[in-house]
Amino acid sequence: MPSADIADAAETAHTAGAARSATGPAPGPGAPRPAERREDIPGWFFRLDQEAFGHLLAAQNAAGTTGDILELGSYLGRSAVLLGDHLRPGQRLTVCDLFDSEAGDADNAAEMTMSYRASLTRSGFEANYLAFHPELPTIVQAPTSVLADGRVPDGSCRFVHIDASHLYEHVAGDIEVARRALSGNGLVVLDDYRSEHTPGVSAAVWQAVFTGGLRPVLLTPMKFYGMWGDPEPVRRVLLARDWRAEGFTVDEDTIAGAPVLRLNNALRPAARRSGARRLLLDLLPPVATRSVRRALGALRTWRRPGAQRA
Repeated sequence: MPSADIADAAETAHTAGAARSATGPAPGPGAPRPAERREDIPGWFFRLDQEAFGHLLAAQNAAGTTGDILELGSYLGRSAVLLGDHLRPGQRLTVCDLFDSEAGDADNAAEMTMSYRASLTRSGFEANYLAFHPELPTIVQAPTSVLADGRVPDGSCRFVHIDASHLYEHVAGDIEVARRALSGNGLVVLDDYRSEHTPGVSAAVWQAVFTGGLRPVLLTPMKFYGMWGDPEPVRRVLLARDWRAEGFTVDEDTIAGAPVLRLNNALRPAARRSGARRLLLDLLPPVATRSVRRALGALRTWRRPGAQRA
């Protein structure tokens, strides 16, 4: 989806949320304050993946792809709000998270205490979501393993986002939940598949690729996008957008004999010194060079907005 379309969708959703807040009851004492802007919602869902999510979900809608959306691990709603933008009549968004419940095992409890316990609450999620949408999604406040009981019907989903536990056993189970929930052309997205502090996610993802039939479609620095169906239509959808014109890079690799796209933020070229300045600094003696550098540094500080001037 082009950036302008995402901005329009964000403005429409924000207006709906604002109207609801104006007509609904005021938050009670101690209630969490909802985010006023989407970028104010805490979380690790950055612009690159926001654009990829929006583009792929909009393409599904344009192609008439039907099905629900499922999110395993929602934190305070930053990605769920965007997922909710793309629901169509009769479709459901389900989010599953422990929120402020106790974890079911010691390892998961330790992970939550280290990363989320102080800030993750269901009320915080709900306040943020309702700031941009008139109704809450279906919320399952429990370990994501409960979804293996069939409450999400097989083949009912077109898009699943997994960003819950980083422990291998849990992620492997979440991938199996996604495999069963997705329709043949549905997409699964997994967070933290390559971070050095989440080796369990990497192990579960690549195991699913090499032994479980999961086919990579797109890789970003934070997320893995894949499917168990034919990835070629999704690949064409991705290549139809001019990502480079929007400040991204697009590259292609081959994994297990199949092409996979890589999307990243383009790096800004480092500022280069002028030839005259380089020559001057090379020819001056070291003492003089240090004096010139100090003077140039002071000048840059003086020019900076808000700098104190004598």
